[in-house]
Amino acid sequence: MGSVARVRHGCALLLAVVLAAGCQSGNDEGSKPSTTTVTTSTTTVTTSTTLTTAVLPSAGSDSFDRIPVIVKRTEPSVVSVVTPEGQGSGVIYRAAGFVITNAHVAGNASRVEVVLADGQRLHATVRAKTELYDIAVLKVEKEGLPAASFARRLPVVGSLAVAIGNPLGFENSVTAGIISGLHREIPAGGTTPALVDLIQTDAAISPGNSGGALVGRTGQVVGINVAYIPPQGGAVSLGFAIPAPTAVLAADQLIAKGEVEFAYLGIRPVQVTPEMNQAYGIGSDTGVLVDEVIKDSPAAKAGVKSGDVIVKLDDRDIVVVEDIFAELRQHKPGETVELEVKRNGERKTVQVTLGNLSERS
Repeated sequence: MGSVARVRHGCALLLAVVLAAGCQSGNDEGSKPSTTTVTTSTTTVTTSTTLTTAVLPSAGSDSFDRIPVIVKRTEPSVVSVVTPEGQGSGVIYRAAGFVITNAHVAGNASRVEVVLADGQRLHATVRAKTELYDIAVLKVEKEGLPAASFARRLPVVGSLAVAIGNPLGFENSVTAGIISGLHREIPAGGTTPALVDLIQTDAAISPGNSGGALVGRTGQVVGINVAYIPPQGGAVSLGFAIPAPTAVLAADQLIAKGEVEFAYLGIRPVQVTPEMNQAYGIGSDTGVLVDEVIKDSPAAKAGVKSGDVIVKLDDRDIVVVEDIFAELRQHKPGETVELEVKRNGERKTVQVTLGNLSERS
């Protein structure tokens, strides 16, 4: 088995135990090796939807006694999303009737049902979605909805995290923990841009939580819950959310244009490790190995070759695969970026004019 095959095999093994936290049903979407999930030790709480005039504590305090106030402010903005395949969660984005959820929650449906926190049931159309970000926008014909406030910056590691959603169909459930990490990725051979640059949390996330809110210490939505690694994989309290700035970027484009532009390089990347370098003589202990260059892609046209090791993209050092996707999200299709690669022991610079991935989707 060659180096690339071995890496792919390892990535596939890890990905096999990762579940999208999406629709809860007897026939869940996505790869779901088990229909049973053990909730972590955080407590699930159901609260009243009555709004309060209480003032949130200052941002300097992360005491768990602030959770009820955070929940009362945010819970009216979290909805249940019912599809033909099952049930997930969503967050009201705009008062005019726009709701954010995950693309894998919406699935192939064109119409779904949205259940508000107060029990109202509304028909919704799937306005648009992007698999690249795993974000979908729903539209209900109702004005004056209680829209959530979305953070424009990433949260601080170690700060309070509150997950609100509908795990296993238990509507308006709340779990709490902390922000465990930032810029996480779930390995998928570099082929799943939606599952990179994620927020990690130990707040319990289960099937049905997908599309729901991960709320920070100030009461703003800091992420849209998307996936978890179940206890069956030997993991404990590993949940993931799409950062709010990413969700907002995708939602705004979906509402305005019906699609999201995503800068496209056109390679299949594999993470380089010291062990790989020692075993296969790659020529670098870090960076990203170009496993394959997609035919007629921007990378192919620029002269990038299979076996190149990418060590820099513009001013960003490339250490792990997620660095590439994170940097690409800072660029638009049509822009030119500079790749620094190691090839046969030498460093080379390649100019690549980025394409638009949505055009080939």
